[in-house]
Amino acid sequence: MTGASLPLVADVRATLAAAADPVKAAPMQAYMKSAMPFRGVPKPARVTALRPVFRAYVLDDRESWDATVRLLWDSAEFREERYAATDLARHRSYDAWATDVRSMDLDDHLVVTGAWWDHVDEVAIRLVGPLLRVHPIPIERVVRRWSRDADRWRRRAAVICQIGSRDATDTAVLAECIVANADDPDFFLRKGIGWALREHAKSDPDWVRAFLGSYRAVLSPLSVREAGRNLPAPTVHRPSE
Repeated sequence: MTGASLPLVADVRATLAAAADPVKAAPMQAYMKSAMPFRGVPKPARVTALRPVFRAYVLDDRESWDATVRLLWDSAEFREERYAATDLARHRSYDAWATDVRSMDLDDHLVVTGAWWDHVDEVAIRLVGPLLRVHPIPIERVVRRWSRDADRWRRRAAVICQIGSRDATDTAVLAECIVANADDPDFFLRKGIGWALREHAKSDPDWVRAFLGSYRAVLSPLSVREAGRNLPAPTVHRPSE
């Protein structure tokens, strides 16, 4: 198996170090409640700084891409290095590998070890979601299993992974993942349920309205409130006089 690209990992770290802003680092860490320190590189600056780095290195096969993402992630000393690992995982140059069914193992690793909403949401929506759309049959089995997993971050990922899928949303999977977690007291699950429903309402408000009608009693007030935040009022058809 091809190993990780050590020069790419080293260049990413050096680039983030050069872009660091110590004044921003502490507030960013405090906001994210992160044990891992920050460099103080906001997302726009990170994306701009890393663009030429990712362009300069060509990973020749799926195995080297997977290994490089894992090395950058697992050996990270600053949170932006983990963000950079996710950026690399979802970089357009590697779309074919990111949507290879074998990459679900990498996604799972990032979700479980990331274990906080900033990492989990990016992986779920930008990596797991597209993988589900490309390989619905094998991946939906994993997503359904995640929805009942002991790990709350796998469950949140299962609930929110179809955000952005719009008309391609598998509503049976979405409903099952939500119902499996409807009575969970965890804030991140309750918020994630509301978010997933609110986003799906943009493309199918009638489905969301019907779902809320069926499950309002078991959903938390937070989930219901979030789900209905942008839900349009139903059209009332009055008989002509």
